[in-house]
Amino acid sequence: MNFIFISPNFPHTYWQFCDRLRRNGVNVLGIGDAPYDDLEQSLKEALTEYYKVDNMEDYDQMYRAVAYLAHRHGRIDWLESNNEYWLEQDARLREDFNITTGVHPDELALWKSKSAMKPVYREAGIPTARNHKVTDKDAAKKFLEEIGGYPVIVKPDIGVGAADTWKLENDNDLDWFYDNLPDHPYVMEEFVVGNIWSYDAICDADSNVLFESSNWFPPSIADLVNKGIEMTYYTTPEVPPQLREYGRKALKAFKVRSRYVHFEFFCLTEARKNLGNVGEFVGLEVNMRPAGGYTPDMMNYARNTDVYEIWAEMAAYNERRLPDIGGDQYCIYASRKDIHQYLHTHEEVLEKYGDHMKMCERMPDVLSGAMGNQMYTAVFDTLDEVKEFVDFVEHHKC
Repeated sequence: MNFIFISPNFPHTYWQFCDRLRRNGVNVLGIGDAPYDDLEQSLKEALTEYYKVDNMEDYDQMYRAVAYLAHRHGRIDWLESNNEYWLEQDARLREDFNITTGVHPDELALWKSKSAMKPVYREAGIPTARNHKVTDKDAAKKFLEEIGGYPVIVKPDIGVGAADTWKLENDNDLDWFYDNLPDHPYVMEEFVVGNIWSYDAICDADSNVLFESSNWFPPSIADLVNKGIEMTYYTTPEVPPQLREYGRKALKAFKVRSRYVHFEFFCLTEARKNLGNVGEFVGLEVNMRPAGGYTPDMMNYARNTDVYEIWAEMAAYNERRLPDIGGDQYCIYASRKDIHQYLHTHEEVLEKYGDHMKMCERMPDVLSGAMGNQMYTAVFDTLDEVKEFVDFVEHHKC
């Protein structure tokens, strides 16, 4: 089997996907814009061949790269980046080279557009917040009347993360938004009070679950970027029953095949009419790629498993062969930002929690806005221990 992995060096942990493919007898071929000499040694050892392009956004260069590797190694069976940024390009390359193991361009609409996701949730029986495509201010006021008024969230219809997302709380905010309206499509959505939970899964070619996990995130990811708040989130020992039910329904409804996905839900902390009661889940959006940052590694630590291996077995055999030996810990990610001063020193954190620590490193500047400059990842048996750890790491000096 010939597998082309697009941009295998970013995020840098993705070398593990290539490594596990290689261990399962797959011929792994890489395409990226980094010089070969800059690749980590572990990635070099996983790749049979690497093709460097000058610009990954130039489709002609990417097309020629795939054509070259196909000429050298024969028919390409898989092409994947596991990165939402390249989702459309991956699909186009699959179509042009008749690679049938992944999604093609005509299937992407439901995956990319937040407004297009809403009817799919409803058809699957998953509650979801109402929204409308942003047009003019009169239409916005009519939508506000329908949902009972402010606040509302406005965000790009197509996009990943919390960038360019705002909470509008009054007419002044609405005026400001329309006075500065971006030139790309936006959606306006009723405001839901709750925490964000994710349903993360690896599924086979028939949307059957091979692995599933969940993560708790703070209520406002946008505040992390816009207000300088530290990122804190954790992987849970098990998936809450209703979240598991909705996650599996969403896999089928969005026709997900042979992928590692990251679906986001609200867990309501305030009841809302037509959506649910406190503690119930509401569909937010689907992301057709693994969770960002080190979250796959956190799933490994919490569940005592290897998600990279499970994903590679899915690609190679359309099944899971790694035994489920179980794990029952919380894995917590806590961070610090250089703009703040902290009560406890870095050395004190390591001294107190060294036995629990799984990862500790500086984050790349490109990720620091959301993920923090310094990260600590640790495992604990209870949620109380998690909260104590976060308070110790992120407590500011007065």
